[in-house]
Amino acid sequence: MARKANGYTQVELMASIASKMLEDGKSIFVGTGLPVIATVLAQRTHAPNILIMYEAGGIGPQCPVIPVSVGDSRTYYRGIAASSMHDVMSALQSGYVDYGFLGAAQIDIFGNINTTVIGDYQHPKIRLPGSGGANDVGSLCHKNIILMKQDEQRFVNKLDFMTTPGYLTGPGGREKAGLPENTGPYRVITQLGVYGFDHETKRMRLISIHPGVDLKEVKRNCGFELIIPEVVQTSETPAKKELRILREIDPSGIVMGK
Repeated sequence: MARKANGYTQVELMASIASKMLEDGKSIFVGTGLPVIATVLAQRTHAPNILIMYEAGGIGPQCPVIPVSVGDSRTYYRGIAASSMHDVMSALQSGYVDYGFLGAAQIDIFGNINTTVIGDYQHPKIRLPGSGGANDVGSLCHKNIILMKQDEQRFVNKLDFMTTPGYLTGPGGREKAGLPENTGPYRVITQLGVYGFDHETKRMRLISIHPGVDLKEVKRNCGFELIIPEVVQTSETPAKKELRILREIDPSGIVMGK
């Protein structure tokens, strides 16, 4: 992936932004790919005491480089436990996991996610991987961070299928469905900007746009009406130290590219 004139790629920018959202001392449910990069970057910079939890059972590791999957032996490196998927999911159900990372093929204004099908469920245009642990993470983590590409086919007014709940139909939707209080989508990070959710309406709102992106591009690549503040911030770019660490984490370019 080509680097921008200021020395970082789109993926490096997204990883840097995501890492800064993770607070020291918190627990993080991590999946394969960019979430690993972001979490390890946080661990090596401002949040050395985060508790990383991999879906297959690695708890509290200090991965030297990016694992290929959540079951890779490196997800146990210098960890506090080589446990099981059962134990990690039990921790989710018990309310012990602060942050979760999710991907999405489609997302709507309330942060509901589709990773199941594009088109009609019985006769889909595209059959996607499905939930895996995403429904558990989206239902039970205190705060969920969604990493995805943004365009009109992905930021949609109506999902083709709901795989993972966001705020469902809006205020009170999660509580009515029996989901734990004070849980739900927290941030959405795309190649264009960073989004959150309005406290009162639960609708998606713009927080910042990335350098080189304008507001027209954000609106053009969204199939619903975002809440847009009067003053739109610009996303913080990666520091040189962060870029060095990111390239150390993924020397083969598995996620970051070359």
